[in-house]
Amino acid sequence: MALQGPIPVTFAMVFPHGCYIVGEVEPVKDFDASSNGRFVQARDKQTAELVWQVAVMDGDPTLKPAQKTVAVKILAPVQPVPPQPMPGLPFTPVEFDGISVTPYVNAAGRLAYSIKVHDMHAPRQTAQPAKAGKEAA
Repeated sequence: MALQGPIPVTFAMVFPHGCYIVGEVEPVKDFDASSNGRFVQARDKQTAELVWQVAVMDGDPTLKPAQKTVAVKILAPVQPVPPQPMPGLPFTPVEFDGISVTPYVNAAGRLAYSIKVHDMHAPRQTAQPAKAGKEAA
């Protein structure tokens, strides 16, 4: 099969309604290397980059509450800094670049996805379409 390893996807494919940070960016623990109270941060198997994690809430209004929050793993040499909060919003909107997903079967026997990204930033402003007719003048 041609597909092996992480599958590259776009932000719009994973979060078509956007997403919001609901947790802190934290290092991911390498459970095999950590022992006796000594913390060792995980490294990505393909890139050897340090792995960080942040909880985000999917903006899709059709999701059930238990499906709304997902962990996103960020591959970066230093701890990523989230975008600045936006005034008037209870959560900070965020976008990711360099996204890949890895499917797996979770403990409940259901298909799930591990999401890895290479960059985190504030949402890009999209241009509004120009108005046509008399309103454009």
